[in-house]
Amino acid sequence: MKYIIGIDSGSQSSKIAIFDIEGNLIVEGKEELRPMKLGENTLVEHPGDDIWESICAASKKAMEKFQYDPKDIIGVGLGSIRCCRVLMKKDGSLAANVISWMDKRTSTPYQHDVPETAYVTSTDGYLTHRLTGEFKDNIGNNFGQWPVDYETWDWSTDPEVLKTFNIPREMLLEAVRPGDILGNITAEANKLTGIPAGIPVVATTSDKAVEGLGAGLLREGTAVISLGTYITAMVASDEMAPVDASAYWGIMSSVPKKYILESYGIRRGMWTVSWFKNLLGQELSLRSNYMDISEEEYLNIKAEEVPAGSEGLMTILDWLANPWEPFKRGIMLGFNAHHDYRYMYRSILEGIAYTMKNNCEGMTAELGKDLNEIVIVGGGSNSDLFMQIFADVFNVPAKRNVINGSAGLGAAINTAVGLGVYPDYDQAVEKMVKVKNVFAPKAENVEIYEKLIKVYKELPKYTDEVLQMTYEILHSEE
Repeated sequence: MKYIIGIDSGSQSSKIAIFDIEGNLIVEGKEELRPMKLGENTLVEHPGDDIWESICAASKKAMEKFQYDPKDIIGVGLGSIRCCRVLMKKDGSLAANVISWMDKRTSTPYQHDVPETAYVTSTDGYLTHRLTGEFKDNIGNNFGQWPVDYETWDWSTDPEVLKTFNIPREMLLEAVRPGDILGNITAEANKLTGIPAGIPVVATTSDKAVEGLGAGLLREGTAVISLGTYITAMVASDEMAPVDASAYWGIMSSVPKKYILESYGIRRGMWTVSWFKNLLGQELSLRSNYMDISEEEYLNIKAEEVPAGSEGLMTILDWLANPWEPFKRGIMLGFNAHHDYRYMYRSILEGIAYTMKNNCEGMTAELGKDLNEIVIVGGGSNSDLFMQIFADVFNVPAKRNVINGSAGLGAAINTAVGLGVYPDYDQAVEKMVKVKNVFAPKAENVEIYEKLIKVYKELPKYTDEVLQMTYEILHSEE
């Protein structure tokens, strides 16, 4: 048996998973990232060299658990956070802290404000250099404020485009497509990570697209809901989104020359669940420890006692406003005297499902297509309650795969096809992606959610006006 390493570098942690070529998880290692540096006016940075150091730590944990011959590891699939901005010196080291996707600077053209900067790249470009010594970047992890040609899957050669994004061609690394080899693990990277030297590192795409591949997203009628720090819904497409699309946008798929269409999402989505757990503090830890279960399991058990709809308590998930809507704030609306943490927790889960249902409907209506099923990926899919809420709110079957942290598996699939283990992505997905559970909608819950979601959709019309007034008062002197 041969094995593949999948790297999933996220906003809150780095995860290293080792799979066999049939998609079975052998071992994994995980390392939490340090809290990000938060500055004024939505400046968000990863401290020091935290992303690389967390990958080193997670890799060592995985390799220490690996009980087979390391010589049987045939490749590494590299997947990491999208929409970050990394400034590199000429030697490949960091010129500044990695700028998070949550930072408002990533939504604007590069400003050339760090003198030592020789290259402007993604987290993939930086990690590629640390792992292989090469100055190459995964083209699929560059979109938004990057001069990408989505037809050629390369950097744009149009001088006007380069001028618009304010990044000259010489500051961009060599572009590599999904499934192509970025380089090979160096002796130095081997010392720091434990990953065998000499094995190839294969390009994937952006973290969401590779997550879609690991969830088996290849055909129409299926949407993958990715429960991460950023929550989004994705559908497969043979064509890039048109420039006039209003309810969705397009990104490069992890399958070359294919695309992912993505609905609007929720910024700091599952982060809100972590925020709520921290809010409950020590009491939650004591209760879950007493029952010998995790905090999430405890909250899910208690929230199952709450009826569908949380008896009118609704949560609007704007804990991180978009740059063009700075007045937005998170809201819990509809409290009654008996509402406690159980209702609040279920209301957060329902708010996530409501939001993604509305966003998905906007996308599919514009596309003129219907959904037959949804696949839920990410840590939140471990919750039977959350899976059932999604099935009931969407009123379609909700699938949970054996591997629900699908970004690592997607990276392994890219590697398996890139190295010729499978001749194409259809066969690789058929062999490596396995369904664990299917949650069917419950008619009585569907009925109440179909009514409440109409109320939920209308709420911003009333709350936005109040929030806008508050924002203007608080920022009148700026």
